[in-house]
Amino acid sequence: MMHYTGSVEVVAGSMFSGKTEELIRRIRRATIARQKVQVFKPIIDNRYQVEKVTSHSGTDFDAVPIEKIHDLLGLLESDTTVVGIDEAQFFDEEIVQITAMLANRGVRVIVAGLDTDFRGEPFGSMPVLMAQAERVDKLQAICMVCGESACRTQRLVNGKPARYDDPIIIVGASEMYEARCRKHHEVPRD
Repeated sequence: MMHYTGSVEVVAGSMFSGKTEELIRRIRRATIARQKVQVFKPIIDNRYQVEKVTSHSGTDFDAVPIEKIHDLLGLLESDTTVVGIDEAQFFDEEIVQITAMLANRGVRVIVAGLDTDFRGEPFGSMPVLMAQAERVDKLQAICMVCGESACRTQRLVNGKPARYDDPIIIVGASEMYEARCRKHHEVPRD
């Protein structure tokens, strides 16, 4: 019997930093190593294909869309050794307990998500996942204003920065969001 050491890995960063691309890279490496992999994503992530995780560059991998993170448990196959979860910031706080439980069972859990929202504030359960993970990689994008490294996600409404009081969750891609550095990230308040 093969023995796997469970762990939680988090790939975090702003939009367009390559989080999903890195998740897919790790998942593909696991499949090459003949490990049983299952990938899950929130059903609200409908930017590309429903049953795939897809990077902005078009790289994709089959995934199961779920409404709540708890749904993953009923869909998990007994021989799965690697679980990928994309867009983790959209799941409720139960994701922390479920990823820990899977890791304690010997499953390698790879989670990708935004660490901050468009306001630049911690997003959902990502900060707790990052604190409890064995491995955290924080990726950076390129600022669309100056070309420097970008760690923030700028939401745009009609080409202007979204206001602080706007809704936190609006699913979109390059038509609504761009990467920005600290200097060029703007969140106007009333």
